[in-house]
Amino acid sequence: MPRRVLDNPIVLAVLGLLLEQPSHPYQMLAELRTRSDNHAAAVNRGSLYNVVAALTEAGWATVQGQQRSGNRPEKTVYALTQAGHEELVRRLDSHIRHPEREFSQFLGAVAYLGALGPGGAVDALSERARRLRERTAADAERLAEARKAGVPRLHVIEAEYAIGLARSETAWIEAVIDDIRTGALTWPAESEGNRTTDAHENA
Repeated sequence: MPRRVLDNPIVLAVLGLLLEQPSHPYQMLAELRTRSDNHAAAVNRGSLYNVVAALTEAGWATVQGQQRSGNRPEKTVYALTQAGHEELVRRLDSHIRHPEREFSQFLGAVAYLGALGPGGAVDALSERARRLRERTAADAERLAEARKAGVPRLHVIEAEYAIGLARSETAWIEAVIDDIRTGALTWPAESEGNRTTDAHENA
């Protein structure tokens, strides 16, 4: 198994799931997709099975047994080893201590915000802010329900963090929109002229 498989971002998540309880890959996949939009986009059955195989080969996970549900084929259940627990702690400690510059699609897009022109930028940013507010409100409601149901705060701390990030991003976007509207954030005259010419040529 290539060593780079152990560099897959979902390795940490899988080790965390196995810390909670022994699981089979199908159960892990469902749980990852339920818990995180990022994992839902990044993980698929093939990549997950490769990660589990790599963890087993590295000695971080071990086969605990087989599980059967009804007439379905048996599923292999994996458990975390002591070495896997130590690796999980090492990775958690490192990720929490050292902030990394994580690239996102929004970061890449906002770098070229000028190409939209002031009006286009305001429209796009306003819609993103609206969508973020709606999503954050829904996430906050689910978090409140979980806490009300007795789920310890530490068990949903990542949801709290994600909500905080979304609220900070929304506040930044709204501040940029205000700066565009008041003229504090300006567009080069040449850029505006090119957009106007292009619009006339395409009309």
